[in-house]
Amino acid sequence: MADKVTLLNAWRSPFGIRVKIALAEKGIEYEHKEENLQDKSPLLLKMNTVHKKIPILIHNGKPICESLIIVQYIDEVWKETSPLLPSDPYLRAQARFWADFVDKKVRDGRRKVMTTDGKEAGKELIESLKLLEGELGEKPYFGGEKFGCVDLSLIPFYSFFNSFKTYGNLSIEAECPKIIAWAKRCLQKESVSKSLADQQKLKSLL
Repeated sequence: MADKVTLLNAWRSPFGIRVKIALAEKGIEYEHKEENLQDKSPLLLKMNTVHKKIPILIHNGKPICESLIIVQYIDEVWKETSPLLPSDPYLRAQARFWADFVDKKVRDGRRKVMTTDGKEAGKELIESLKLLEGELGEKPYFGGEKFGCVDLSLIPFYSFFNSFKTYGNLSIEAECPKIIAWAKRCLQKESVSKSLADQQKLKSLL
């Protein structure tokens, strides 16, 4: 029997976009169900009884929650195609560390810039992005020559960069040119360009 894969998501969620990219990288066919987060569906409430949040991947009737856990699950189940995490245990641990760093620093930094006094929050966000630039170094992607877990963890936030100019008077392009060059490389991949939220549409809603 063929795998039945469903993604419960909201179009502008950077966390759902991670999962969409991972599925696209693996070439997995799936059903996408757009959720109204102000009026959550019974299916969402049933499949994520703890946090009641998207994204949720439903694989053959079984739910997997939390974006980075979903990405790792996808990589383990469909391991024959386009690996997202390195096979070497040390490098895999490093990739998980930096993906977690993105979750703790970039995710929270974005939220602070757009909901509080943007100046101080913006300084913290830039510091985090500069640390990521250091980890990237001269490599095309965070894992080296191949697009992987850290890349897909960070790239969804690129859609918010224009909005940072409005909310925090931040120019990521001026402060972190390596991150912008990396993002443009990622956007050359169809899995990324077709998955990201539209920047202008997103900005109009924020």
